Amino acid sequence: MKRLGADEYLALRAGAEVLEADSFGEKVLRLADGTILKLFRRKRLLSSAAWSPYAQRFADNAVALRGRGIAVPEIIAVVRIASIARDAVHYHPLPGESLRHLLRDGIDPEMRGKIRSAFTRFVIELHDKGVYFRSLHLGNVLYMPDRRFGLIDIADARVRPWRLGRHLRRRNLRLLLASAGESELIDAVAVIAGRGAAPL
Repeated sequence: MKRLGADEYLALRAGAEVLEADSFGEKVLRLADGTILKLFRRKRLLSSAAWSPYAQRFADNAVALRGRGIAVPEIIAVVRIASIARDAVHYHPLPGESLRHLLRDGIDPEMRGKIRSAFTRFVIELHDKGVYFRSLHLGNVLYMPDRRFGLIDIADARVRPWRLGRHLRRRNLRLLLASAGESELIDAVAVIAGRGAAPL
């Protein structure tokens, strides 16, 4: 992990657009060159983030997921910024739009059916490749110009060396199925059963 001084951070941040923030401060910045800087704070003094920072988990997961053929952001660097008490991951964003935005903007019925089928197959593929992604919801899945899906905000993904069983498949859908109006974009029964899943 690279350490970034206060002046270096301010220079990197110059001209940035704030994409996401909360009461604790900025969380996601689009830098002047179009790359993304995602900032992480340690929420508790005694936390696994002390020895396994979320920014590093994000970068490690990107490598693991990309190695399994899953589209994820391309990592530039992982940095520690002591002046603002944050770790950060700097990356090239994926092209495309989140499924949540597509759904809110309106999808015609024919396209909705195609996306539902394709997204269901994509989640089955994730599970077949051992990916347990607790933050699986439509805001974290991009529909890309090449009609593939990609994952973002992947710090809490876990990549296992075996297919997920039904219990974990079901747990992996909890957040998605709890999101009002979004559960209709996936066939949960097929995902849990793993129907149509291709062999590894």
